[in-house]
Amino acid sequence: MGPGDRIALAAAMEAATTAPSPPLTAGVTPYAPPPKSRIAAALLAIFLGGFGVHKFYLNQTGIGVFYLVFFWTVIPALVGFIEGIIYLFMSDEAFARQYG
Repeated sequence: MGPGDRIALAAAMEAATTAPSPPLTAGVTPYAPPPKSRIAAALLAIFLGGFGVHKFYLNQTGIGVFYLVFFWTVIPALVGFIEGIIYLFMSDEAFARQYG
C-alpha cells in the first residue's frame, strides 16, 4: 500500500463519515391514534361514569382519577350520566373537535 493509496483511503473514510445520514423516520408514517367514538364515550359515561371510565377513554386522566377517588359520593355517577346524555346529543363534528 503506497502513500497515494493511504491518502485516497483517508479521503474516502472522511467522506463516508461526513456524509449526511437519512433521517431515522424515513419511510415510517407517524402514529396517529384512532379518533374517539362519541357513542362509546356516551355509553361509558352513562353506565360507568361514576368511576370516571369515560374520562380515561377520552384521555382526561386527571379528571378520571378525581371521579375515581370520589365515586363513593355518587356525585360522579350523576355527573357522568349527564355527560353521557350530552355526548349523545352532541354532533360528531363538535365531539371530534373537542375530544379529538
